[in-house]
Amino acid sequence: MPKIKSVSGAAKRFRKTANGFKHKQSHTSHILTKKSTKRKRKLRPLKQIHAADKALIRRMLPYI
Repeated sequence: MPKIKSVSGAAKRFRKTANGFKHKQSHTSHILTKKSTKRKRKLRPLKQIHAADKALIRRMLPYI
């Protein structure tokens, strides 16, 4: 069987961890003046992918 290509966009956005996948949160790059400091601080850390999305990401990244 031929190898399956990874979805390059997914490879850039998700990293494998022991418990699943982690990703950076959205809404952090521009129009930051109207967002509160608390809101921006909460967006900083990486988050785990929701359990419902794990199968999709696993399919997009077959060898990770």
